[in-house]
Amino acid sequence: MSTSTKTITDQGKTAVRWKIFFVLLVLVAINYIDRASLSVAMPLISKDFDIDPAIQGLLFSSFFWTYALMQVPGGMLADRFKPRIVITVAAVCWGACQAIAGLCTNGTTLLLTRFGLGAAEAPIYPSGGKLNRIWMTRHERGRGATLLDGGAPLGAALGALLIASLIGAFGSWRIAFAIAGVGTVLAGLFAWYFIRNDPREHPGVNEAEALYIERAHEIEAAEEPTEVSGRRLDLFKYRSVWLMCAGYMCANIVFYGLLTWMPNYLSKVHGFNIQQMGGASFIIFGSGFVGELVGGFLSDKWKTAGGSPNKVMRTLLGFAAIIVTAAVFSVAYSTGPVLTVVLLSITLFFQRWTGLYWSIPSLIGTRDKVGLLGGLMNLGGNIGGVLVPLAVGIIVQLTGSYFLAMMVFAGAGVGLLLCSICIDFGNKIPV
Repeated sequence: MSTSTKTITDQGKTAVRWKIFFVLLVLVAINYIDRASLSVAMPLISKDFDIDPAIQGLLFSSFFWTYALMQVPGGMLADRFKPRIVITVAAVCWGACQAIAGLCTNGTTLLLTRFGLGAAEAPIYPSGGKLNRIWMTRHERGRGATLLDGGAPLGAALGALLIASLIGAFGSWRIAFAIAGVGTVLAGLFAWYFIRNDPREHPGVNEAEALYIERAHEIEAAEEPTEVSGRRLDLFKYRSVWLMCAGYMCANIVFYGLLTWMPNYLSKVHGFNIQQMGGASFIIFGSGFVGELVGGFLSDKWKTAGGSPNKVMRTLLGFAAIIVTAAVFSVAYSTGPVLTVVLLSITLFFQRWTGLYWSIPSLIGTRDKVGLLGGLMNLGGNIGGVLVPLAVGIIVQLTGSYFLAMMVFAGAGVGLLLCSICIDFGNKIPV
């Protein structure tokens, strides 16, 4: 390293990469505010449209049908057209769908807007995973991944309060949906203003930060396989790809099951009104947000101290999966509302350590496949999103109880454990 280069590197670096991921955190939070709005408003919508639990489950699930189907195309779009434009277009489109949902007059039209919302939101995570590869060094990607994914519990927490407050203030779930949609469109336009596809393109990045990122990537690139097939289908030859998708599916069964059905569960089983439900949801999902940041911090700290990717990821994800399984299993036997909120908060705190899964595409994939791997992983994850709302709706309708639903979540926790400890986080897939 030359003296002049060393001087540049030792200067105070700007921190634009962290600001980029703060913007992504906000965008994903808005994403989940829009998703959670249906769950919060469902007690009112079900009365307006006269729909039973099975149909409610269908409406909850419908978002994930198009969301899951568009994951791989979304990842390919991020790889080809770059994340900035993909994120902006996605946010504007899903904001429009959210606002239009306020005009629906029956379950069928509401179903169609949920299809549109799912398709439009699909590219956000794969694009964020791509930005994680572009902007972050290998020792920062744990925090980058959990900042990206941390918007999920943060949005669920804020969404419960925000949508409940808007409904209370205006006496209408329709107005609440319209306000949320307009806010999303404005956030999408801000994303275009601030996000860039390369550190050198951003006016706020100084030379020290640009060189810091570039040198870290040069070292990483030197360790990537030199012979690659280039065939996308070859990814499926590798066990870690399948385990990554299955593990994220198990994680999402727990999270999306609680996201879609927890407000109804608290209302029906523990008698919460809409204000109490909003407050409890804020505490529970807020715990998930804190847990997400803790998981990312521990991961990067341990890796910086010399921990191997396999030791760090398997230990943190395995431990989290054990706690999630035990806590959500205990919810099934809880009779008091306070204890139930505590147990659900513990569940979400550790479940959100699975935000570390968003660093896996960068850990196991070459740079040109990160978006595709992120799309595949989120496709697997959202198959769980498709199935679990329907399954819980049918279980509740047939049994009149949420007990078996909690057992489904506990089983998913076991699956998360097995998948997470079997992924090889230390080797790049040579395709």
